[in-house]
Parts: sequence; C-alpha cells; structure tokens
Amino acid sequence: MNLIRSSAGPVAGATGGRDNLIFLIAGEPSGDMLGARLMAALKRQSAGAIRFAGVGGERMAGEGLDSLFPMEELSLFGWTEVLPRAAAIFRRVSQCVGAVAAMRPVAVVTIDVPGFAFRVVQRLKPPRPLRIHLVAPTVWAYRPGRARKIAAFLDHLLVLLPFEPPYFEAVGLPCSFVGHPVVEEGADQGNGPAFRDRHGIGRDATVLCVLPGSRHGETARLLPIFREAVGLLAARFPDLHAAVPTVAAVAEEVAAATATWPVPTTVVRDRTGKYDAFAASDAALAASGTAALELALAGVPMVVAYKLSVLTGWWLRLQIRVKYINLINLILDRPLIPELLQENCRGAQLAEAVGRLLADPEARQRQIEGGREAMGRLGLGGPPPSNRAAEAILEIIANAASAPAMSNHGPGAQP
Repeated sequence: MNLIRSSAGPVAGATGGRDNLIFLIAGEPSGDMLGARLMAALKRQSAGAIRFAGVGGERMAGEGLDSLFPMEELSLFGWTEVLPRAAAIFRRVSQCVGAVAAMRPVAVVTIDVPGFAFRVVQRLKPPRPLRIHLVAPTVWAYRPGRARKIAAFLDHLLVLLPFEPPYFEAVGLPCSFVGHPVVEEGADQGNGPAFRDRHGIGRDATVLCVLPGSRHGETARLLPIFREAVGLLAARFPDLHAAVPTVAAVAEEVAAATATWPVPTTVVRDRTGKYDAFAASDAALAASGTAALELALAGVPMVVAYKLSVLTGWWLRLQIRVKYINLINLILDRPLIPELLQENCRGAQLAEAVGRLLADPEARQRQIEGGREAMGRLGLGGPPPSNRAAEAILEIIANAASAPAMSNHGPGAQP
C-alpha cells in the first residue's frame, strides 16, 4: 500500500492512482493564487504523491494543473454579468461533474466562486469524493441562512478569518481556520527605489498606486472614474506618477484605458513588479478586494472604491448586515480606510480622499499602523496559511480513509 504523508506522518492510504488525485476548482485570480500555493504545499507534504486535475488559472498551471477550460470564464460578478452567460456556465458545471465522475478523485477542493463551485458539488453522485471548500461564504455579512444550506452538501470548510468557524460549526459543518493567504504572498517585500529607477520616476515624485480590479466588469466601471480622479489629483500634485498593477485577464484593456491618462502611467503585469510598485507608492486607490489586504501588508495607505451595476448594488444593499466592506475595517471595527461606494464612487470624491492621504503624513501613518494590527489578526507571524490548509486537507483524507463508510455519507449524502 502506498501512503500519502504529511509532516505529521501518514495521512491517507492509497491503493491506486485515484486516491492520490485531488480535483480543484478556482474561478478568479485570488482563487488561482490560493490554489497554486495550496498545490505547492500539498506536493511538499505528500512528498510529491498528490496529483491534480480541475479548473484554475496561470498560477495553478505553473504548479502543474492542466485546466479543463479557461478559468476566466468564471470570473463574473452580479446578475448583470452572470445572466447573459448562464447557459455557458451551466455547460461548464456539467463538464466538471462529468470529469469528477470519470476521474473519481479522493477529494474535490473548491476555492471561492461559490455560485459555480457549489453547483458542481451538489450534483456529484454517490460514491462521492470528499467535498472540501476553501474560503467561507460571507454569512456574517449577509444571508446567514446560507450556513445551514452549505452544511448539507460539504464535508469540511476551510476559512480565512478567525471569527468564521462558529457560524458554520453551529449548524454541524466541520470548519478549520487556516489564516489569510495575503500574509505569505510577499506584498511587503517590494523594492521601491528599484521600481522608480526602472521606470524613470524621480525619488521625490509622488507615486499613486491604482488598482482597478481583476474582472472585466470591475475595470469597465472603475477605470473611467479612476481616470477622472487621477486628472484632478494631477492639478494638485504636478509631479504625480500612476503605477497600475494588473492581471493577465484584464491587462490589455487596462493598458489601453490608461494610455490616455493625464499623468505618466506605468502598467505592471507581473507580481514582483506589483510589489515593487507598492513599495514605491505614497498612497493607493484600489478596487475593494484582496488588493486592499496586500496594500495594508505593504504599508501603503489607501482609499477603497467600488461600483456595481445599479441592479446588483440595490440587491446587495438589501442584504448586507455589516458596517464596512473592507476587511481591514471589519477586523478593526472602525473606518480606518475610506470606502467610497456606488453613488459615492465619483472622481471628485476619490480625488479628495486620496489627496488628504498624500498631503497628511499623520493620516498615512495611522493607516499603516492599523493595517499592521489587522494583519496580525489574519495570521501574520504564524504558520503559512497554505501549509495549514494542506495539512487540514490531508488530515481530512486520512480520517476518511480510516472510516471509509463516512467518506460517502457526509453531510447531505444519502444513507
């Protein structure tokens, strides 16, 4: 018998190739990052015994995943983006379900994108693989009843925030806090002077890092507004330079849009360049999301902005149960980072908020110190979250292997 092992010892018995196969599903850049780090950790902890199949992006491909289809097809947000693509999305759901049935992996690990991932998981037929999801739906923010529904079809949930497990354990779903991956991404390791030298930016110039999002819908809505804000800031800060990190999925449209900006603008397409841009920046204007956490880790004060379609925004306002949308503000329970959303997401208001940060060293320092505090609560200084997630997954597999009857009769399974 072969054994999959972790640093703690044997964690799963394997009698054939299927028991070494994990099927992964990620659907957006942040999930691709999570998936890639998880794959690397699983390979390390199993001494290379684990194999992978499923759906992912360029970073997961770098760890050896041959994606069933382009991950970008799933990078949709809100009704107005999803509805026109509904038929194509359901075809991809069926494709994933069929692939799992044919490959018979020991586990299906879905990463975020619950709208897609949960449809796949719910359609899996007995004998089912273990069903593990990474990144909890935000039941603490809206629709708390989802926790009970999720418990009906998942075997285990891995969460990024320390306050999340009780929401799911209360309804019978085993849950493990693994920490937030931002703390191991290296966002605080950039080289600012090198970035300025590389792009001909003076040491005394004012650099604004602009992050307009990673989805087509986000960039389409935010780039024109951000352009207006940058133009207004240029009148106040004549030495202003914009650094615009982006991802492959939207890089061309970001480059085309920023080519006409009224300040010198550097578009950055690689991760190392992004972190160097962070280190070179005096402040940032960012779409709400993972980028805000990276900026906090890098010590870059920021203004967060977001704008949804009118219909999606109206629906979310009816559902939201929290005071803030930015995770730093939520963790600290205070409005450390300015949030300008929907009708407040306008060029003039963004320029005013960013201008205050650029002109006020004390305001910048308050943000930097608060960001450090929040990062500590997200796991900074502890074991890498990817290692914790991999160890948890291998342990779940080990427990199922020692009690095989349970592997097909988890929550929601037919007895």
